[in-house]
Amino acid sequence: MTTQVIVLNGGSSSGKSGIVRCLQEVLPDPWLAFGVDSFVDALPAKMQGSDGGISFAADGGVSVGAEFRALDAAWTEGIAAMARAGARIIVDDVFLGGPHSQLRWQKALDGLGVLWVGVRCDSAVAAGREIARGDRVRGMAASQAHLVHEGVRYDLEVDTTHTESLVCARTIAAHV
Repeated sequence: MTTQVIVLNGGSSSGKSGIVRCLQEVLPDPWLAFGVDSFVDALPAKMQGSDGGISFAADGGVSVGAEFRALDAAWTEGIAAMARAGARIIVDDVFLGGPHSQLRWQKALDGLGVLWVGVRCDSAVAAGREIARGDRVRGMAASQAHLVHEGVRYDLEVDTTHTESLVCARTIAAHV
């Protein structure tokens, strides 16, 4: 089956966004990119730090409520609908729920050609990137580095600890 959707899963500051930009350059056809960060940025401000929305703990932990989950489900289904309408899609996500997070995507993308990609990065390297970025709660990268991969099944894994985004993107593109 032809790949219609590429799903990248990795912790915060693991290098997913850089890989996405490189994939858009190296893949021969146009691919749209949608990331969980953009989804979170699109939420109303009142959902930041609320019980029903999304909260970031001082140690980097993330918790989400019922309103967030409902909007996330609509976002996921919307991306799937675009793929069914013929758009090629790259998803940049963080599976905080491990296999449960993957399952929600599997249900939404049922019947589509999906390439599941794990983006790994050593927790210390990701933590260094997190500090350099300056836009993340410190501790998020280290806490997510392994957690997001537990119980998740991939077609392919890349590691950005010592490998540049472009090299990872070319590896992924070879599997599309």
